[in-house]
Amino acid sequence: MSAGPTTPAADAPLQGRALRIVFAALMLGMFLAALDQTIVSTALPTIVGDLGGLNHLSWVVTSYLLASTISTPIYGKLGDMRGRKPIFLAAILIFLAGSMLAGLSQTMGELIAFRALQGIGAGGLMVSAQAVIADIVPPRERGRYMGLIGSVFAVASVAGPLLGGFLVENLSWRWVFYVNMPIGALAVAIVWFRLHLHTPHTRHRIDYVGAALLSGCVAALIMLTTWGGSEYAWGSTMIVGLGIAGVTLLAAFLWWETRAPEPILPLTLFRSSVFSVACAMGFAIGMAMFGAIIFIPLFLQLVYGASPTSSGLRLLPLMAGLLVASIASGRAISHIGRYKAFPIAGTAILIGGMYLLSLLGVGTAPWLASVYMLVVGVGIGLVMQVLVLVVQNDVQPQDMGVATSTATFFRSVGGAFGVAIFGTIFATRLADQLARFPRSVVDRLGSGVHLNPAQAKRLPPTVHADFLHAFSTSLHGVFLWGMLIAVIPFALSWFLKEVPLRTTLHRTAELSAEEAAAGGTPPEELVEPYARADTAG
Repeated sequence: MSAGPTTPAADAPLQGRALRIVFAALMLGMFLAALDQTIVSTALPTIVGDLGGLNHLSWVVTSYLLASTISTPIYGKLGDMRGRKPIFLAAILIFLAGSMLAGLSQTMGELIAFRALQGIGAGGLMVSAQAVIADIVPPRERGRYMGLIGSVFAVASVAGPLLGGFLVENLSWRWVFYVNMPIGALAVAIVWFRLHLHTPHTRHRIDYVGAALLSGCVAALIMLTTWGGSEYAWGSTMIVGLGIAGVTLLAAFLWWETRAPEPILPLTLFRSSVFSVACAMGFAIGMAMFGAIIFIPLFLQLVYGASPTSSGLRLLPLMAGLLVASIASGRAISHIGRYKAFPIAGTAILIGGMYLLSLLGVGTAPWLASVYMLVVGVGIGLVMQVLVLVVQNDVQPQDMGVATSTATFFRSVGGAFGVAIFGTIFATRLADQLARFPRSVVDRLGSGVHLNPAQAKRLPPTVHADFLHAFSTSLHGVFLWGMLIAVIPFALSWFLKEVPLRTTLHRTAELSAEEAAAGGTPPEELVEPYARADTAG
């Protein structure tokens, strides 16, 4: 069977310098998406001073998170259907349009809307970049690249607040968004001219109903976890209504996906124990990681009196551990061709790191806190990106995008639930601690949850000391719960089937001669349309 004529550029394997250039462009795209999750944090006070709308401030962050999470599985399926390159280019152009418009915003409403547009592009950047790598690098060699992707998130987490603070102080808060333009333009140019991938020519039916049901379900659940316990009481009509809506839409989505001709998230993927276990691990790790780590900067600012910028710098040990572990584990996986030991080791170290964080207190030396954070970073780095590699190694090429997006999606939703759950645990424990204070002190502190570092410093010395002790004690429960939740992926990791990593790009390329003789499609016919993306290895 012939694939028909193709251009030399399309047939040439992507390797060496050409591969490094394309990979750099993909990392730039992912860096922008990860950076914009954190870069606005230090600019928010200035933005409110310019645009007003303090009561809608949280939506500047929430709209981005919501849009990027909703769009993630949709981009994965579209990439499988329409080709990875046009979808990645569309995502980065949407992101850049959102960035430019956000910088031009004149009201808080406009900024929130354009941040959502940014988020729609960001969801595609994160998924498409990882799926493109799966198209051009075999799993056996992919480990080292996945390790570098993990380092992108580590660098962006630290660089975001620092770069945001620098731009606000020296230029304008609008440059927090404008800074994306030149970086994004470079990524577009490289991908446009240097990346040559197979584009499917088969006609597809887009699952609009499935996309709408999934978007509604995710939106309801994320708003529930974002608003619950903060904007609205957990038992309020709004939160209960969102919960009912989310569960109803989820049930409708699952029902529809079993009947859709081309489901946006094929439920057949979950028949594989490897895929199911990896997604479950990603969800639990997202809960433990995002839910607990979000409280570390708060501890650094309240207990050590660090400024927001300084607290970002003090997170460097955590990010360094994540960066080094991601890169080292990626290279090791590429060398030995196996992966199971790394999730087991990573989750075990994460359990230990969460326990160490539970020991943080008012008297903990800063250097010791740095060691604790380093341990947590190493644990996360050993497991986070490996799970994406695991699901990519398990699925057929036509499902590569949706498998990648599903793994990312479960981790993001797990993080949203973790933030909500741990926030409730912290608020409840702190309220119990403050209930023991004299009535006059309680009236001054309020709930204590929203007390910022500047307000805490203005408390009388004795009250300040007691409050910090209550605050630290309340955090112990958060990290201990993080430790318990980290036990779940540790237990699951033992059930993660060890599948040797392929040295070719697609599972179909490795059909045995016996399988072909038994009636299977000959390997050369299955691989031919993808040959120009394969490597010499």
